[in-house]
Amino acid sequence: MQHLVFLLLGLGNGAVFGALALAVVLTYRSSGVVNFATGAIALYTAYTYAYLREGELLILIPGLPDSIDLGGPMGLWPAMAISLVIAALLGLILYLLVFRPLRTSPLVARAVAALGISLLIAGLVAQKLGTDPISVDPIFPVDIWQSGDLQLSADRFYFALTIVVLAILLALVFRYTKFGLATRASAETERGAYVSGISPDRIAAYNWMLSSAVAGLAGILIAPIVPLVPVAYTLFIVPALAAAILARFDLVVVAVFAGLAVGMLQSEAQYLATKFDWLPAAGLPELVPLILILLVLLIRAKPLPARGAIILQTLGRAPRPNHVAPTAVVMTIVGVLALVLLDDRMRTGLIVSFIMAIVALSSVVVTGYAGQVSLAQLTIAGVAGFLLGPIANTFHLPFPIAPIVAALCAAALGVLIGLPALRIRGLTVAVVTLAMAFAVEAIWFRNVDIVGAEGVKAPKPSLFGWDLGIGQGLDYPRVTFGVLVLLVFVAVAVFVALLRRSRLGTEMLAVRANERSAAAAGVSVVRVKILAFAIGAFIAGIGGSLLAYQQQTVTFDSYAALGGVALFATVYLAGITSVAGGILAGVTAANGLLFIFVDEMWSVSGWYVVISSVLLIFTVIINPEGIVGPAHTLLANRRAASLKAKAKAVSAADAATDVPAKDLSAEPRVFDRTALPELSLTDVSVKYGGAVALSDVSLQIPKGALVGLIGPNGAGKTTLMDAITGFADYTGDVTLAGASMGGLAPHNRIRAGLGRTFQAIELYDDLSVTENVKVGRTAAVHRPDVKAEHSDIGHLTEVFELLGIGDISERPAGELSQGQRQLVSIARALAGSPNLLLLDEPAGGLDSTESRWLGERLRRICDSGITILMVDHDMDLVLNICDEVHVLNFGELIASGTPAEIRANRTVATAYLGREAQVHG
Repeated sequence: MQHLVFLLLGLGNGAVFGALALAVVLTYRSSGVVNFATGAIALYTAYTYAYLREGELLILIPGLPDSIDLGGPMGLWPAMAISLVIAALLGLILYLLVFRPLRTSPLVARAVAALGISLLIAGLVAQKLGTDPISVDPIFPVDIWQSGDLQLSADRFYFALTIVVLAILLALVFRYTKFGLATRASAETERGAYVSGISPDRIAAYNWMLSSAVAGLAGILIAPIVPLVPVAYTLFIVPALAAAILARFDLVVVAVFAGLAVGMLQSEAQYLATKFDWLPAAGLPELVPLILILLVLLIRAKPLPARGAIILQTLGRAPRPNHVAPTAVVMTIVGVLALVLLDDRMRTGLIVSFIMAIVALSSVVVTGYAGQVSLAQLTIAGVAGFLLGPIANTFHLPFPIAPIVAALCAAALGVLIGLPALRIRGLTVAVVTLAMAFAVEAIWFRNVDIVGAEGVKAPKPSLFGWDLGIGQGLDYPRVTFGVLVLLVFVAVAVFVALLRRSRLGTEMLAVRANERSAAAAGVSVVRVKILAFAIGAFIAGIGGSLLAYQQQTVTFDSYAALGGVALFATVYLAGITSVAGGILAGVTAANGLLFIFVDEMWSVSGWYVVISSVLLIFTVIINPEGIVGPAHTLLANRRAASLKAKAKAVSAADAATDVPAKDLSAEPRVFDRTALPELSLTDVSVKYGGAVALSDVSLQIPKGALVGLIGPNGAGKTTLMDAITGFADYTGDVTLAGASMGGLAPHNRIRAGLGRTFQAIELYDDLSVTENVKVGRTAAVHRPDVKAEHSDIGHLTEVFELLGIGDISERPAGELSQGQRQLVSIARALAGSPNLLLLDEPAGGLDSTESRWLGERLRRICDSGITILMVDHDMDLVLNICDEVHVLNFGELIASGTPAEIRANRTVATAYLGREAQVHG
């Protein structure tokens, strides 16, 4: 019975979680924004309501009075109505000023803007109103309903009932009204909405007003149950996001009931923590959202995005660092001089900046390079910080072994945090890491049973008897410690710069851009993600250990999850895709060099979060790539101008003028059918739900043949390629050179000798042509028979010369024409030295001259011993260059033969070209 009692006690918190989840869903459906500021909007509305009940109008504008006296207390209904109108207006203002300008920006940029708004509102409330709890008079009856041992507070029941009724009403509105239809249409396709006479901007504005009012209502109704405290209300967003994930960010009623379930389970978890001694005394409720998220994602998510559902991570350029060694030397010299010349307080700020830059560089690796949005990097740093003392004191490990071991422990947690990212992507990773950060903070960092009431003492670092500690009293901070931190910082910065230039760094950027395409180039997406989280966590752990040495006593304040959110926002503000951005983030971090300088000049330390939040929002709107973004753009433009000055880029059409016109319609070659085929398909079938995409397809492709695969749209051609390369689940058997491909992941199939291009091309636009093609070389690296055959440089040079793209090798892929992109895509597939090359629409976007030139190149590739299976709608190309042609229709193989036989096949003419078509030779 007690279990049921505590479950019902959670209705209050569950109702607010459900309402906030409802608001998150409304915002996301209309504008694609994961609104991390929803909890802060609830906080602001609740404070507005509380002040109105006391007869005051709240004003959160700096420089103005906190409130205006209205002459007397206001009644419940007028105060609630005015508060909800203000909340709706706040939502409208946020959309018009912030999120409408960001509607074409990356999803991460919009999420960071929402984080900035959350920090801004919470900071304004804390600075102007303080952090002391404020009590609000009850709204619902507070009677206790009792039936035997079962008790239920009436206010919690009415609160939950109100939110459920609201959700049902909104669901009916979205289902049966023109506004709901317009919202669904806008969410489905913005262009289609415009064509239908619907304004997506107006629909999004209305939904922002509605979602803000819903969030405000949640804040008002929970205020009598949970006293007003800025941090607590802001953190309501974590379980609310968990509920939104359970509702797929789409189902309003499900979101509310999921929120109710989260709140009730949290209450039950708290009861279990008091009943069983073996459970942690603190933090168990914070585990509930995390566990629910992981369970749902484990069931729903897939290791790779499906075709048509690819998530592109456009975080901006990640420039390739040059002159790393000279830059490191200059940084070291300047850093030492600054440590010697600055006064004690500024030196402390500089040391903190070095440390926070190290933690920021971990975000550069995890998010900037690998595209995994982690909000837990400061928490991971805290793991090393809290472990440093016990490792050094219990196991008697000296410096520098102790901080390295602590960082390795942090790396282990980083891998654990990164495991969900193997099956999810995009901002869902951010939600999971945020939930993990809050759970770790509650269970460990804030748990006095583990860390004690006074925190954990960190030992002084010393090496061969030389004291490297920060010092105490008048000796604080010692230059020696500053130099130690500087050297570690420079070493980490150099490592991160070299990582960007390495093969692993290029693979990370490929995964960031397009996971399917990376896997098709032979990149193990799982390996890259795990390494990114491990490397980033180790770097964060190093920073956390140094921060522990600097503070000497480790407490949760320095590693709070909310501080980690602020740090991520700071790194994004500076420029999360480059080493320069990570360094700048350290300079601008709280308690860093800029913080101390600003406080010395204007004494605004309490307002620093507010100021930095405003700058963050403004910067994201003006330049989503961060402060260093314009510098990257300037350098890229200068480099592009230099390349154009040296040589004019040669397009496929230009190259074609140098190729003598050859008769590509030569007789097809004859192959030994008794020899082992390069590719063999036996009864291959693919189903998507109840739809049959392929049905018992069987065919063989001889070694060295150039084979065409044709059929009308929807015939199953690309699906067949997906099955061969492992991107689609299938029944039947696929063998490559006699070896079954069953059970192999896509990247392992590529490494076994397959090469693949995509109909959508799917290049990595932020990388140069050379870097794009180098990613394809990954497959060859894992094949011993290929390693000794060609060096990377030699092989890439041959590929560039074959396809005529040498003169564009240093240009970013995003600047190329359609024809050039096709050639680069083929080059990337060839870079892996495949035995069988699968080409999906290689002539797409090419004119007849370019297509003829490409056909001659494909013949040369085939003559070199590489087997080709090509899908294309250019019938002249397919029938002129192919040795054999297979025809699909409605997922079934309806014809196979030489081009001449296919030309004369009336079944093919009927299925592919139309019943009355006449096939010309």
